[in-house]
Amino acid sequence: MKLSVFTVATPDMGPGELAAAARKAGLHGIEWRCQDVPENRRNEAPSFWGNNRCSIPTRWEEADLAAFREAAAGSGMESIAVVPYLKPGDFEALERVLKAARYLGAKMIRLGVHGYDRSRPFPELFADQKTYLKRAEELCGSYGVKGIIEIHHGTIAASASAAYRLVEDRDPDRIGVLFDPGNMVYEGYENHRMGLELLGPYLAHVHVKNAQWTRSGETREDGFDRWLCGWAGLTRGIVDWPQVVADLKAVGYNGYIGVEDFSGEFESGEMLANFSAVMNRLL
Repeated sequence: MKLSVFTVATPDMGPGELAAAARKAGLHGIEWRCQDVPENRRNEAPSFWGNNRCSIPTRWEEADLAAFREAAAGSGMESIAVVPYLKPGDFEALERVLKAARYLGAKMIRLGVHGYDRSRPFPELFADQKTYLKRAEELCGSYGVKGIIEIHHGTIAASASAAYRLVEDRDPDRIGVLFDPGNMVYEGYENHRMGLELLGPYLAHVHVKNAQWTRSGETREDGFDRWLCGWAGLTRGIVDWPQVVADLKAVGYNGYIGVEDFSGEFESGEMLANFSAVMNRLL
């Protein structure tokens, strides 16, 4: 397995600085965040989802992409993915991301997945998602780039089995699943070995972060304690990463595992070094 970083987790670094820091930490690949930084946030302190200095604009020009490609090449890093925030059914935006990935030499992009908030029934969302993935498979195939859906809380792909239902009739060479145990602390936990075995050839990538549940100290009006889930340092949360890595080895996974740490436990450079040290002990 090789190590990568998703640049959403390094908002204070520009592309060149990030690539150099990742190389120094012993990483091999970069997943470039693709999202616009709002004009009214550009003067703010760097933040994961706000003023993130390592983000490809959604309406990129070739000169924008060249800066990211040169940053990776200059540090001997591989651009492994372009990671946007797509909406299911927006094929114009999807094709634009695929063009960016092809220019950068990235082999994967993240596809859109419907959220679930009780406002639309699951069967309706499920059917719409299946239609989207069928068309997305065709587009991804035409560009030679794999489209992956992320296991993520708050979506209809919150667990391995839920994600598998969405992709099981698609070509695993074109459509895959991003396995994210940290997100499954919030929602969707299943035995990780079982989930990996279920995904089989659809297992395309893994994100590394951690989270934990804590009591808020408040009691709801109905008498139940209020619990909160939040991000934690890599070795501080609920995810048993030694076990997850052992499970990945057991199913023969040999792809990338990418850090996406939102805990703020370390500054970006230290976070990369800590991730590399922890994972290399486990690998």
